[in-house]
Amino acid sequence: MNIDAKRVKELREKTGAGMMDCKKALIEANGDIEKAIDNLRKSGAAKAAKKSLRTAKEGLIYSYIHHGGRLGVLLDIGCETDFVAKTEGFIDLARNVAMQIAATNPISINREDVPEDIINREKEIYTEQAKVTGKPDNVVEKIVEGKLNKYFQESCLMEQVYIKDSDKKIKDLVTTIIATLGENITINRFSRFAVGETD
Repeated sequence: MNIDAKRVKELREKTGAGMMDCKKALIEANGDIEKAIDNLRKSGAAKAAKKSLRTAKEGLIYSYIHHGGRLGVLLDIGCETDFVAKTEGFIDLARNVAMQIAATNPISINREDVPEDIINREKEIYTEQAKVTGKPDNVVEKIVEGKLNKYFQESCLMEQVYIKDSDKKIKDLVTTIIATLGENITINRFSRFAVGETD
């Protein structure tokens, strides 16, 4: 099948994938752009893990203001090239992650970033709750560990269930976009502001 350069360019602009990858995906999809995007995502998923080792020095600061102007998020999201930072897919990811932050108010990006004093306070609370049940110490430890894992899943951005798709976590969303765009993507930092709230 003959694929014209215009369609290849359109797919490249949507995904940020290489020219030859775009052409190959379009040929496999018989010229259908949406199917070609799916093909690129499937073939790129395996490469995403390798890309996570590469440096993401480009990117953007994305601002999201929720309706009514009473809640906002500033997000620093990184990628490898300026070209990808301008693609629709990257900007959509930034918007979706910022909306997630606005909705869920995570305390950190990853569980490794949660301050030690917060972890210790949570452990203390869970331990006291578990001891009241009268269970042996080894069972109490397992209960505390389970509750702490649940806390991380609710409070750490990358482990949270994605608000637009309960079958995905934010880390899955990011991995999918890494596979599609062909570059490493990092969530570097964020700030969430709400009228009337203080730190």
